[in-house]
Amino acid sequence: MHNLLRELERREAEKEYLQVGLVGCGQMGSGMVNLTHKMPGLRITAIADLEVERGIRAFKEVGYGEEDIVVTEKVDEAQKALERGKVVVTPSAHLLPKVGMLSALVEATGSPEVGAQVAWQAILNGKNIVMLNVETDVTVGWILKRLADRAGVVYTVSAGDEPGAVIELYRFAKALGFQVVCIGKGKNNPVDFFATPDTCREEALRKNMNPKMLCAFVDGTKTMVEMAEVSNATGALPDIPGMHGARVDVPDLPRVYIPKRDGGIFERDFVVDYSTGKVAPGVFVIFTTDSPHLRQDLKFYSMGEGPYYILYRPYHLCSFETPLSVAKACFFGEPTINSLYFHSEVVAVAKRDLSPGQFIDGIGGFDVFGKIYTAQEARSLHAVPIGVIHHAKVLRPVARGEVLTYQDVALDEDSFVVKLRKLQDMMMESDKE
Repeated sequence: MHNLLRELERREAEKEYLQVGLVGCGQMGSGMVNLTHKMPGLRITAIADLEVERGIRAFKEVGYGEEDIVVTEKVDEAQKALERGKVVVTPSAHLLPKVGMLSALVEATGSPEVGAQVAWQAILNGKNIVMLNVETDVTVGWILKRLADRAGVVYTVSAGDEPGAVIELYRFAKALGFQVVCIGKGKNNPVDFFATPDTCREEALRKNMNPKMLCAFVDGTKTMVEMAEVSNATGALPDIPGMHGARVDVPDLPRVYIPKRDGGIFERDFVVDYSTGKVAPGVFVIFTTDSPHLRQDLKFYSMGEGPYYILYRPYHLCSFETPLSVAKACFFGEPTINSLYFHSEVVAVAKRDLSPGQFIDGIGGFDVFGKIYTAQEARSLHAVPIGVIHHAKVLRPVARGEVLTYQDVALDEDSFVVKLRKLQDMMMESDKE
């Protein structure tokens, strides 16, 4: 962080700003525009959003006038505008990867389809890409990471979301030689798997959120996706499908979120999970050591009686931390967190009875929610990843609460993320041989 801050401050002093493009200017994206306008050395200077007015509004909010904002769908116009010190707004997510003035992109739509397309194009155009879109990474992140490595650019999931926050605690514990037994996050309400945009609408409007986005939080899909990301980065597994999600407060986590043989709830020794107790918006790691000397020292350091201990970060700042991932990627070629291997899978489960001929509406909708399984269990079920379920056609009746399988649906063959996932599956299978 010391060198990162020094480089940002140097750029600020010399007015040599790191220019960044943002895809998706909703609640998270607009907050990031405001933040980067205050931080040293880095500016969001181009925004892609289907609702162009959202991008214009975000730039005006930080002080840009009408004359400073160029709305265009042409690459050369965008490039020239940035060269003249203007900012750019476009309805086309496919434009930003081609604009040479931008050193990196942030993808913040939450859509696996859009995320996969933008990341792919960014990598092919030699740009670092930071995903504030974990849904894409747990679907096709493995292949995107490989492509980026070969292209000599950074593809990474963002800091600020729970995976980026908790991986710092995990790496801290592992670097000190401790045995990590649980990597977790807090969820501020119990999961309602069968929530819909309609049941979430009133709360969403009250919080100035999209009902579909809020629904993806309430029905648990976002939590499943976030912990699958952690699993795929570390090798920790869900103890049971969907995880436990027990209502346990921070002080009790080292007594409950541990193996059963020591009085806890886990069959496995290394797990991902979440708590609905008084933990959110924090993240945590439970660790242990077999050294009597270190246990005595940990007690002296007020870490508790042991033998299990907690590292707890009581906050995560979502998109506010994303620019740090951008800076690390651009200055040092360093990713924040990636799906290094698919240890876990978030599969689609029916929210209601589904009938043949119906088209699935996707994440945060009326038809399905996501549930984490180990990748091995998901393969044995022939389960469909939630990231490729959008616009899939139902082929046979599926009852409420059932996992959707590849025999139940026909995927949208025109979808880019579906094509990329098929290629990834073939490459991963080839790697095993």
